[in-house]
Order: sequence, then C-alpha cells, then structure tokens
Amino acid sequence: MPLSVLDLVPVGTGVTPGEAIRNSFDLARRTEALGFTRYWLAEHHGMPGIASSATALLIGQIAAATSTIRVGSGGVMLPNHSSLVVAEQFGTLGALFPGRIDLGLGRAPGTDQATARALRRIAGRFLTEDEFPEQLAELTTFLAGGEFPEGHRLRGVTAVPRAEMPPIWLLGSSGYSAQVAGALGLPFAFAHHFSSQNTLPALELYRSSFRPSAGRERPYAMVAAAVLCAETDEHADWLAGPIRLTMARLRTGRPAAYPSPEEVATHPWTEQERAVARAATASHVIGSPETVRSGLRDLLDATGADELMVTTNVHAHADRVRSYELLTGLAKDLVPPAAPAPTWA
Repeated sequence: MPLSVLDLVPVGTGVTPGEAIRNSFDLARRTEALGFTRYWLAEHHGMPGIASSATALLIGQIAAATSTIRVGSGGVMLPNHSSLVVAEQFGTLGALFPGRIDLGLGRAPGTDQATARALRRIAGRFLTEDEFPEQLAELTTFLAGGEFPEGHRLRGVTAVPRAEMPPIWLLGSSGYSAQVAGALGLPFAFAHHFSSQNTLPALELYRSSFRPSAGRERPYAMVAAAVLCAETDEHADWLAGPIRLTMARLRTGRPAAYPSPEEVATHPWTEQERAVARAATASHVIGSPETVRSGLRDLLDATGADELMVTTNVHAHADRVRSYELLTGLAKDLVPPAAPAPTWA
C-alpha cells in the first residue's frame, strides 16, 4: 500500500513558526528515507496552530530539502487564487523539480468566512466556489500551454514559466469534487480525517461517475486519515490530547496553537468541548502498532483506497517522527488493491 504524508506544519505552544517549518523539513527528509510516496502540504489560513498558509512556497522548500519523494499540495484552495498565479507557481516548481510535483486542488476556503473574503477579492471582485469548474478549466489550459478560444477574456494570456504539466488531483470532503474528478478522469483524494461520514458515499460517487481520460484509464482514490501511533495505547492516547483540545477550540471559534499533553491534562474541559472533540476526532486511528494496524486494515477494507495519506498532528516533533516510523513498520500488512498504481503517481 503506498503511504504518503499530509503536513499542516503544526505549531505547538512554545514553538515558533520558524521552528515548526524547520521541523517539517526534517520530517520530509525522514519520511523520504522511510519510503513514503509523496509529501503534501495543506493550505489553511488564520489558524495559529498551522503554518502552511503559503503552500506553494513551502512546497518549493520541502522539494529542495529532499531528492526523490513527490511533493505537492493537499491542497491549493483554487477559489482563493487567480488560476494564472497558480499556473505560474506550479510551472516554476515543475521547472525546478521535474517529475516530483503534484497539484492537489480544493474549492473550500480553508479558513473562516471573513478571511476567505479577504483572500478571494481578486481584480476588484470576489471569486466563489461556484466558479470552481471554470477556474479549473482555465488552470488546465494554462498548465498545458493551450490556447483560449476566440472571444474568451483570457485569449492571448499565457503562463510562464511552463515546464511539464503536474498531475492534477481533486480533493474533497463531500460528493461535489468526487463527481467532478470522476467526470474528468482525474485522481481523487478524500478528507476522511475530518469528514468521515461522507467517505464511502463520495468514493462510490467518484468510481461510478469515472470516465477514462487521456492520462488515466481507471479511478485512483487516495484516503487521507489522521493517524497517531506510539508504543502503547495509553501513550498514544496521552499524545492525542492536544489534537482533541485543538479541534474543540477550532470548532468553537477559538483557534490556538497545539497545547502540550501536560497542558491538556490540567485543562478545565467543558461538556461542550468534550462533545465537540469526540465528534471531530471519531475517525482518528490512535494507538499502539497493533491497534493502528487493525484500524487501518478496517479503513482500507471499507474504502478500497489505492493509497493512504497520513496526517499526524502532535505537540512534540519527536513524537510525530516516531509515529511515522512505527507506521512504516506496518506497511507490509496493508494490502493494496489488485490493480497497479499508475507509473506517474
């Protein structure tokens, strides 16, 4: 089973954003050495505990710090940007790191509505999620070096530099992007880590709506899961306290840096926080290697995923590294589907 990394560049209390970013450089090098397939960075804005807002910039830095692992976006939230700007950024990345760049695209803002309005004011107007198909078509034309038709507002506009066209993935947490990805014959990545109730319906919709494209003959589905592995169930549960409190704060409009497990232990939890934390982390796979092995087998059996992307958000960098090391030891027990992965994946 191909294993990959989804990195939000978590910022813990007492850790500077610069330290968090350097920790991600270290994690990228380590997971490359462990044999992970790709390393994606997620676009989020206005969250003190996440330092991955300048996604394209970090992709370049991570790619420069590594040599073989594929690096990409999980994803770029397309309505936050001009299609031309995204094409220029990924054209530059492709020129610098040929054969190693992925472009994962989403249509959600990755932030609160006020910040989304600030991001999406482009050329005097606001881009909306309803424009996603049009933006995607524009972006694809720019990346492929195609020509816009006569009368199109972008006629005569080209994106430079332009190198190879990166593989485009659509990301989703509901059925919309699943259906678009299927209709266009694109690979699809589903955000199981925060939308587990929609995982199976979205994957079924993707597969049933899939139409072969020039670059893909069959569906290819990746599932992103939150996983935390430690030597024992008890220690893993202790390390998972910060993500539970972080999600409770985020879902109640109080985003903050990741607390330490010691801070969580003394936190005066309210019943609302406990309920929100339980709901937000219900799909997380947390525990010892044996517990995680069982949980991931169940997830893969249920989804039939072609690839598993893992996000692990804890306070201490050493604990995050250790979780990925332990996960690597389980890879031989995670059986992929019979159909082979595409050569470019």
